[in-house]
Amino acid sequence: MNNSTTRVFRFSFLFCFALLVAFSAMAQSNRQLVKRGNKFFDDENYRSAIPFYEQVLAKDPDNAQALFRSGVSYISFDKEKASEYIYRAQRLNPKVAKDVEYWLGRIDHLNYRFDEAVAHYRAYDATLKKNDERKPEIARLMQQSRNAKAQFNNAKDIFVKNLGDEVNTAYSEHSPVIATDDNYLLFTSRSENVTGGKADQYGEYYEDIFETRRTDPTAAWQQPKPVANINSQFHDAAIQLFDNDTKLLLYRDQNNGDFFFSTLENGTWSAPKPLGNNINTRDYEGDAYITPDGKFLYYSTSHYSENGDKDIYVSERDANGGWGKPKSMGTLINSPDDDDSPYLTRDGKTMYFTSRGHNSMGGYDVFVTKFDSVSRRWSRPENMGYPINTPDDDAYYRLSPDGSYAYLSSYRMGGYGEKDIWTINYIKNVVIRGHVYNLRDKSIIPGVELVFSGQQANKQAISYRDVTKPDSGTYSVSVLSGRKYQVSVSKDGNNIATEEFDIPVVTNDTTVIEKDFFVPFTDTTAAGRLAFEKIYFDTDEYTLRAESVTELDNLVRILKANPGINLSINGHCDSRNTDEYNIVLGENRAKAAYDYLVKNGIAQTRLVTVSYGERRPAAPNDSPENMQLNRRTEFMIIAREGENPADIKIQGGTNNNGTITPKK
Repeated sequence: MNNSTTRVFRFSFLFCFALLVAFSAMAQSNRQLVKRGNKFFDDENYRSAIPFYEQVLAKDPDNAQALFRSGVSYISFDKEKASEYIYRAQRLNPKVAKDVEYWLGRIDHLNYRFDEAVAHYRAYDATLKKNDERKPEIARLMQQSRNAKAQFNNAKDIFVKNLGDEVNTAYSEHSPVIATDDNYLLFTSRSENVTGGKADQYGEYYEDIFETRRTDPTAAWQQPKPVANINSQFHDAAIQLFDNDTKLLLYRDQNNGDFFFSTLENGTWSAPKPLGNNINTRDYEGDAYITPDGKFLYYSTSHYSENGDKDIYVSERDANGGWGKPKSMGTLINSPDDDDSPYLTRDGKTMYFTSRGHNSMGGYDVFVTKFDSVSRRWSRPENMGYPINTPDDDAYYRLSPDGSYAYLSSYRMGGYGEKDIWTINYIKNVVIRGHVYNLRDKSIIPGVELVFSGQQANKQAISYRDVTKPDSGTYSVSVLSGRKYQVSVSKDGNNIATEEFDIPVVTNDTTVIEKDFFVPFTDTTAAGRLAFEKIYFDTDEYTLRAESVTELDNLVRILKANPGINLSINGHCDSRNTDEYNIVLGENRAKAAYDYLVKNGIAQTRLVTVSYGERRPAAPNDSPENMQLNRRTEFMIIAREGENPADIKIQGGTNNNGTITPKK
């Protein structure tokens, strides 16, 4: 071996050895990172586990274990990324985890892929033994996926809006408490600004109560700050303002979770005091509501449950001001799963609460029940439906002071991180009004029909109609807001134009939107209409008057002198009766003229009758004189294909009244 070959061999050996050492070091580094991530993962401290897995994926993007475990960790923070990671892990290694099918079901469930979720749950269920204790939970998740699909496909017209980054952060915000002026908000947050700045065993900061204000309901919320004197070193959560906003009911992570209250003194909240031993127990008490009269306390507790789930109880205040022995709301309200967060309307007849049971879409859903004062019972709880509820947790439903909208805590797409606070508004109708103008000369066009066609949130078709007024060319329709409409503009049954009109969401009942339509239009029937006098009728009659017979005799002479002319005989009515009745009456009026013309020698093949009932008024139906103008029959020349009625030559001349007289 010569020196040159020896040097090449030696270099290649050293290069390969260096690569081997590097790969070994990287593999060892990745194993250490995965191991450290797994330690947090196994403790369910997912937020702390993610950075270690992400470091591994930065070096080794196809590490199936890091992808899978980071995907599971992301479920509470980023559902889309969780789905991407777990699916990638499963494609790289179908056996990446024994429960991979379960987690695929969870992320499909949370990402609205309900059929796929059921398929994955079913596949996971097939791997379990017959008596496996996990089977009931899988069956429940499959049913929740079916519930979610049904609710999603029957969506309600509700506008859900994030409260914004003035309040919401990448951490969890929940339990909104609003003052009676709607300008002072208390809420609970696990953001970095909490008292003590310490995290619990799950890597999350301890909850604190924050406060924020705004100048009026249309203004932005100010920068929130922790409430002084209220927050401890552990979990604290806002529950309710009561006694004219002078007292605050709150939760503290003390004695497994108890209720406390604080009093507003000279603009500052006092140190919290426990609510009382009849309510607070050695077990968990979570959320509550005190009625406006101060007589009843509705709350959730695990104290009386055999399996540790939360149920809703009610306690009545006694003569000494203390809370009496609580009573269960019963099995109609309390399910075998967690039931929590009761909230009542001011009249006490409607209660909202959250539950993992009943027909939940997944996680906590908001339910509503109504009190029947006759039977003295609460109704069967009803799921508030999508989009109030989602496949994830939706809780702490609280009405605004005037009841026109609600606050809600929810983890859903479009938020800033974990749970956010959202507002819930029912979408309202909006009045659309304006004119229809001729694009050629900007003149108004009366008698134009506009049809707004769209869909409700549940995909059911809706349409709204109006006809432009004869004197002003204006229209006005009340339509459901927050969607796109196809607007069809037609005249005399012929479509002139069609365009799309996107109407924004409206959450009040007084919004008016001005919308004018400019359409290409040539009135090809004007000459035909002016050629012959109208004939008029008495109220609710279709008998020909004497002057009508005179006009019809004149019309007979013209038609005989012009055998190439065909007529449409159009019957009209005022608005005294129903539309159905007036259609028949209009047809009878047209038929009266038709019969007279045929009887006097005009061929039936030259005549057609049409009834418009009250749909095409010549004047507003606001006076006896105008109503008389609407009780009429008109005669319109029918043009042949390719023929313009305005160009039709009629033998004879026209008098000053527009009546055509044949040559003598």
